[in-house]
Amino acid sequence: MSTTSSISRFPTPELKNLPDDIRETILSVQEKAGFVPNVLLTLAHRPAEFRAFFAYHDALMLKETGNLTKADREMIVTTTSAKNDCLYCVVAHGALLRIYAKNPLVADQVAINHLKADITPRQKAMLDFAVKVCLDSAAISEADYAPLHAHGFDDEDIWDIATITAFFGMSNRIANAIGMRPNTEFYLMGRLPREK
Repeated sequence: MSTTSSISRFPTPELKNLPDDIRETILSVQEKAGFVPNVLLTLAHRPAEFRAFFAYHDALMLKETGNLTKADREMIVTTTSAKNDCLYCVVAHGALLRIYAKNPLVADQVAINHLKADITPRQKAMLDFAVKVCLDSAAISEADYAPLHAHGFDDEDIWDIATITAFFGMSNRIANAIGMRPNTEFYLMGRLPREK
């Protein structure tokens, strides 16, 4: 049963009981971030799915090629996760967006209404397409590509926008169905200057 103090309605495995590769991944993230994002602990409940999920996640979000920045990728996730009412992904990826964009306001703005956010016309075109993929992908037509091309996105970038949106659509549904809660650390990340 879900409560506000639990991170998921499903059991969370103990680190010592996890396969070595998953435990090492979690400890590596903890060392870098200073905490363990709850998504790692909740998905570790099913090791094979954990591996598949993060392999695809990393292929989409950590790739070094193309015209999408890390901030662009997180902006897509934050915006479309809000359309899917996913608390975990809006909070967690909104934190990453604030950090990568070096902008404490942008995540809240795009999560509420990207059309009124203080973003560039290029980002607006990117998010217009992502939202259409999120809400009405069957209606995507050749005409939807033209605004993206006009802003310098090529077809590989458009593939990235679509697949990031689709992957996180799946992630949003998993997070909502299992009651995954965001870590409290995410709420303040990127909102205030880092302490030196």
